Amino acid sequence: MLKFLKLIKNEKGATAIEYGLIAALISVAAIGAMQGIGTKLNSTFNNVSANLR
Repeated sequence: MLKFLKLIKNEKGATAIEYGLIAALISVAAIGAMQGIGTKLNSTFNNVSANLR
């Protein structure tokens, strides 16, 4: 029982989980931004390619 209480009071694991959640949120935001930029870049390159023909 004492080990279980020590485990509950230990906040290092909670901090690691919080950092993991923050990293996941940043990753999702970065992926979303890159997809939007990628779509716009693709459109721009297609436009340039069409005008060069």
